[in-house]
Amino acid sequence: MKLLAFSDLHLSAAHAAGLVEASGEVDLVLAAGDFCNARHGLNSAMEMLADLQAPVIAVPGNCESFEELQSVAPEGWYVLHGSGVEIGGISVFGLGYGVPVTPFGSWSCDLDEAQAAALLDGCEEADVVMTHSPPKGIADRTSTGLSVGSTVIRDAIARVQPQLAVCGHVHDCWGEEGRIGASRVVNLGPAGRVFEVAPAGAAL
Repeated sequence: MKLLAFSDLHLSAAHAAGLVEASGEVDLVLAAGDFCNARHGLNSAMEMLADLQAPVIAVPGNCESFEELQSVAPEGWYVLHGSGVEIGGISVFGLGYGVPVTPFGSWSCDLDEAQAAALLDGCEEADVVMTHSPPKGIADRTSTGLSVGSTVIRDAIARVQPQLAVCGHVHDCWGEEGRIGASRVVNLGPAGRVFEVAPAGAAL
C-alpha cells in the first residue's frame, strides 16, 4: 500500500494544495497533527484538506485537541489518540499531543510520559505507528540541540516493531529519520513523504 504522510501543516495553504494533489497517487493519507496554530484556525485547516483523495488517518498535534479535531474532521477521516484502525490490511496505531509536556503553556495539548504510556499500552501490534511527537533520540533535537522526544514513544516502537513509525512536532528535524530495531522512524513535515507499506506477512 502506498501512503502519503505529513505533519505540522500549521495552516500552510501551499503545502495543503500540494498534499491534495499528491493524494491522488496514493492509497492512504497519514496526518500527524498540528493542522492549525495554538488552537486557532482548525476549521480553515480542515477546509484546505477537504479534497484529499484517499482515506485519511489523523492524530491531533499539540495545537488542537482530540475532541476539537474529531468534531471538525471531514467525513471519512479516522481520528486516533491512543487507538488503532485497519484499512486495506494495514494496521495503524495513533497517539497525538506533545509528549513529554511542552513549555508552550496552557493552550498546548500535552501528555506527560506516564499518561502517554497508559495510552500506548493498548498498542500490541501495528504495521504503522503514528505519533505527533518523536521518540527520544531520533529526529527530536531543537535548534539549540536539546533532545525533546518521548522515552515511552521510543519504548513502544521498540516493543511493537512496526514497519514504519512517523511523527512531527520538532520542526528543526523535518525530513530526518533513523531506526529503532527494524522500525524506520521518520519526522515528516508539511511537504509530505510517500512510503510503501505491506500488510504483515506480505511481500512488498
